[in-house]
Amino acid sequence: MKTHSERLFDEAVRYIPGGVNSPVRAYQAVGMTPRFMQGATGPYIFDVDGNKYIDYICSWGPMILGHNDPEVLKSVVEACEYGLSLGTATEIEVCIAKFICTKIPHVEMIRMVNSGTEAVMSAVRVARGFTGRDKIIKFAGCYHGHSDAMLVSAGSGVMTSGVPDSLGVTKGATKDTLTACYNDLESVKELLDANKDRVAAIIVEPVAANMGVVLPKPGFLEGLRKLCDETGSLLIFDEVITGFRLSFGGAAEYFGVRPDLVTYGKIIGGGMPVGAYGGRRDVMSFVSPAGDVYQAGTLSGNPIAMAAGMTQLQILYNHKDKYKELDRLGVKLYGGMEELCHQYDLEAHVNYIGSLGSLFFTQEEVIDYDLAKTADTKEFARYFAFMLEQGIHLAPSQFEAMFLSCMHTDAIIDETLNIFERYLNDTKIV
Repeated sequence: MKTHSERLFDEAVRYIPGGVNSPVRAYQAVGMTPRFMQGATGPYIFDVDGNKYIDYICSWGPMILGHNDPEVLKSVVEACEYGLSLGTATEIEVCIAKFICTKIPHVEMIRMVNSGTEAVMSAVRVARGFTGRDKIIKFAGCYHGHSDAMLVSAGSGVMTSGVPDSLGVTKGATKDTLTACYNDLESVKELLDANKDRVAAIIVEPVAANMGVVLPKPGFLEGLRKLCDETGSLLIFDEVITGFRLSFGGAAEYFGVRPDLVTYGKIIGGGMPVGAYGGRRDVMSFVSPAGDVYQAGTLSGNPIAMAAGMTQLQILYNHKDKYKELDRLGVKLYGGMEELCHQYDLEAHVNYIGSLGSLFFTQEEVIDYDLAKTADTKEFARYFAFMLEQGIHLAPSQFEAMFLSCMHTDAIIDETLNIFERYLNDTKIV
């Protein structure tokens, strides 16, 4: 007899392409049917068949306080009483913008949008408008949303599905997008030299988290900052994943490297549909209606999302010790997985930083896109299925990150490590 999830999927594929509204939700890469979820609370998520899982997706990062945080939920319910969408300027927009700009030194002005994709698309446009240049340098394996110009050697769902780019994206849309190798400054220099005074910006995930988690080598981000200063290009940090997660000031604060522009995702809305881009005042002043770089959005700054975001950001800012605790739990979980891999002679590497981590089934240390692609995706699928069956909810892709929340505890980490060791024992038998 089919499960409720399986019956829902059978119906979904009739009406929704692939049965899902985002490719990262598909279980295609692991050869399974997606689990349809009903709800979540704290560190747990529940499916429509009544199964309970320890959640290491956290809605792809934004649920840093855990699911359904009571203070965030209260702020949303109260905001809903005034209407779901006003389509006008509201006080809460000013409050959250002021809060962010006064607390994060590299964000002097900010514009709210509705998604990380929209934030990146807009940041790239303003970089071009400000510099008067056309070219953009990105890095292979870094995912910056699904706008046409960024779907070149992208990671995340594109990487999982085995489609390096996308049908429907014209050559004209990508002709000004140049691709460098992550962690390789020389590849960036070569592109800058070959396109002298034509590169508007270098955009990078400061910690690449869409080809699995790949950390920047010491000096890499600093090197990008120096190259931008020397060539007049802007440095854009795509912090849709790392923003407000590695630290309150994101990867920029964590690594001490100041970008010219930064993009954020759902974490600034407590997980609700929202994004933002911000940075230097002189650059952001080019955005309409203050300047001539046009960008608009009817739902931008939606009061419900802004209320949720304001509450979440205030909690994070007023309790920065939460970041130290997340770092400690990260070392316990990811470091523990790494130790177990060594103990059982598993050909795997665990990359992690703070609350972000990923397990690569490869002999090679993963420092870039090419090395990430050496991972054994078949073994990942077996690992994924085993962990899911034991109540551990992971992203159904070798090339996505694991996320910890403030609601994960030592006991939960211990349980996870015990299950992981059972997988290793099972692997050894096989």
